[in-house]
Amino acid sequence: MTQLVFNTQAFVNFRDHKFAGHGRRWVDVKYFRIAPESLDDELLALLVADEQFRDDYAGGGTDPAGQRHGPYWHCHITMDAYSEVGSAAAVRTVRHWAGQHGALPEALERVMIEQVYAVLASATRCFVLSDLGAPAFHDWGGVHTEFHEYVAIDRERLSLMLIVAADD
Repeated sequence: MTQLVFNTQAFVNFRDHKFAGHGRRWVDVKYFRIAPESLDDELLALLVADEQFRDDYAGGGTDPAGQRHGPYWHCHITMDAYSEVGSAAAVRTVRHWAGQHGALPEALERVMIEQVYAVLASATRCFVLSDLGAPAFHDWGGVHTEFHEYVAIDRERLSLMLIVAADD
């Protein structure tokens, strides 16, 4: 039986590291346990249906009855909204986003390596949420300057990670 069980969450706030070039940047990583027999397509569908997915990423946290996910109305996101991407490409994109205003302070770079880049790099499969465009934006969905979302599945560790990197 396919299962997806929320385990824990990590939050990397660039302000905590006094990075002047950050704007309001952060990365949220939600960790889930998966069953060995789970199929990747089933896992994506379970993730989108999971309570932890109902997060507007605007400070309110998870809302079990929430209708927003990041900048989008939840109803516009299905497993088909995700495309497979190589983990190395995902790491490059997030590294570029994180460092586009200058080199990260050493402590922040270490946290990003441990909490984000290593998670993406170890993925057996990695998926990126497509840009669903303005028609899928919720009523204040344009608040994020950039919004990057990845789902990293690690079969060896029987885990799935939802990684959101954004600035607002």
